[in-house]
Amino acid sequence: MVKPSKKTKTNNIIELSKIKLNLKSDAGEVNILRGIDLSIPENKTICIVGPSGSGKTTLMMILAGLEKPTSGGVNVVGQDLSPMSEDELATFRRENIGIVFQNFHLIPTMTALENVAVPLEFGGDKNAFKKAEKALKSVGLEKRTSHYPGQLSGGEQQRVALARAFVTEPKILMADEPTGNLDGKTGDKVIDLMFDLTKKKGTTLILITHDPKLAKKCSMKIELVDGKVIK
Repeated sequence: MVKPSKKTKTNNIIELSKIKLNLKSDAGEVNILRGIDLSIPENKTICIVGPSGSGKTTLMMILAGLEKPTSGGVNVVGQDLSPMSEDELATFRRENIGIVFQNFHLIPTMTALENVAVPLEFGGDKNAFKKAEKALKSVGLEKRTSHYPGQLSGGEQQRVALARAFVTEPKILMADEPTGNLDGKTGDKVIDLMFDLTKKKGTTLILITHDPKLAKKCSMKIELVDGKVIK
């Protein structure tokens, strides 16, 4: 059984201290993140904005424990991610983090219900399918449970992804350009649903977006340029 990292007392759900990420390339070392300090209280909606290549997605990957920084401290939900093994990080994500991607990332050979149940099954939850069905109902897809991703529209696929992200009742939802592959009207509906669910469940939302209108809906704004927080 994987043991969780020792929890640290903090008033913030996320605390980053002097985060740097340097990657090697044929042209030499590339500085992706250049010393980021952040403190984010819980139950907020936070947008991360900035030009392409500024480090937005990389920052989110570090917050989710999908990427380890070269140096600096990462404390999420009161836990220090730095000493965790890959197995411990996977358990941490399953228990605390929900993630929604631009490209949906659904498993094409599984039905909507099966896709949503996956994280619960990995956690050994015997009620995985019952909870998955309830999650799909919360996004208005109770009549599409047996459909495969290829039989669903883009908006429906993203709603399945939302249901999967929320089914474990995460403390933090991370969304990377969640409407990037949707038309404007469909994207607006998905965003309204996402904000409604985060509010109802008391979830902290971390949202990467290029859309100024969407950024204005958030209670906090983090602007990155060249791997640094400038605002």
